[in-house]
Amino acid sequence: MVFVFVLAVAGVLVAANWYLWRRLFRDTTTGPGWVRRGGAVLIAGMWVLAIGAQAAERGGAPFTVQKVLAWPGFLWFALAMYLFLAVLAGEIVRPLLRRYLERRRPAVAAVPETAQVPAATAPAGPTEAPVSDRSAEEPGDASDASGTPAAPQSDRLVAAPSRRLFVSRVVAGAAAAAAVGTVGYGTVSVLNGPSVKRVTVPLAKLPRAAHGYRIAVVSDIHLSPVLGRGFAQKVVDTINSTQPDLIAVVGDLVDGSVKDLGPAAAPLAQLKARHGAYFVTGNHEYFSGAEQWVDEVRRLGLRPLENARTELPHFDLAGVNDIAGEDEGQGPDFARALGDRDRARTCVLLAHQPVQIHDAVDHGVDLQLSGHTHGGQLWPANYIAAGQNPTLAGLESYGDTQLYVTRGAGAWGPPTRVGAESDITVIQLASRQA
Repeated sequence: MVFVFVLAVAGVLVAANWYLWRRLFRDTTTGPGWVRRGGAVLIAGMWVLAIGAQAAERGGAPFTVQKVLAWPGFLWFALAMYLFLAVLAGEIVRPLLRRYLERRRPAVAAVPETAQVPAATAPAGPTEAPVSDRSAEEPGDASDASGTPAAPQSDRLVAAPSRRLFVSRVVAGAAAAAAVGTVGYGTVSVLNGPSVKRVTVPLAKLPRAAHGYRIAVVSDIHLSPVLGRGFAQKVVDTINSTQPDLIAVVGDLVDGSVKDLGPAAAPLAQLKARHGAYFVTGNHEYFSGAEQWVDEVRRLGLRPLENARTELPHFDLAGVNDIAGEDEGQGPDFARALGDRDRARTCVLLAHQPVQIHDAVDHGVDLQLSGHTHGGQLWPANYIAAGQNPTLAGLESYGDTQLYVTRGAGAWGPPTRVGAESDITVIQLASRQA
């Protein structure tokens, strides 16, 4: 069954890339040549880099190799998707553009200006065979009544294919420009760092003394061969600028080992908040050596909450491991984190994935803070992500429990976001008794 699925996926990818090659290279050229061959090599080569980048990261290849492959390889994932969507949209434009050109410039008007009136319309001499017959047999020798050579038939018939070629080139050029522009803008927006979003969350049991308490929530930083130490520094500086009371790092901090990415994560030691910074694992930590990363963030001054709870002055703060930890015997344990707590106190839970909300509801949590979805990261993937998560982004209520999902600070795979701006959210708790 798995083999059939892999074969089906491979078939779809091959068909999609053949379609791209056809529209971008075959249909925009007049015949076989270096452009068509180069286009095939370019598309195939970029997929080799993309697959190589993914394999190098997951396989623990030398970090230098990972960095060399990462930029072109991961960007190609995004560029290929938007090229395909743009070329597909071009199928709607193509017939409309042809019709417009036909109305503006009929085929007859495309005959070269040097051609005379076609000989078939001129009166034939008394001893001559009809010129139309001769032109059909010997188009290069056709003459009009005065002996002036008429336009070769190849010139007269070139209008229709030239129009098709022109339309193909216009549509392909526009599609390529749209795709490159979209990916370029989305990449620059990620590299510039996340914006700050502020959300007020009223909690029924929160005491008046905690009214206005600020929690800086950051998720999905995804430090990697692409997003390195400089990006981490931007995230840290942005968080510190909000002057929070508490910092919550809710998973997917890294895509790589401590050995490779430890230096990139070093700026986390600069995080400052009155009640400290806390960390829970995301699914990507379990691809990258979760135990080593838990030790590393602890060394940097963050406090990991591994199915654990701490009592702060006015509420309980709890954290559970990510679901991906179940394969390593380190999955979420809500009973351990929340089972013996005083339910009269407000409880804020850190859990990487929004799907953990149902367990949070069962354990009387007041507010769950999550990430994981990236808000979809690349439109139209947001529709897929929305189908897999109870909340894609923002604040929603599930019974007496509220769930807030941040879109995350970084990006996984392509360092690109389209339709899902990265953010760090400052949650301001509000007491209904204030």
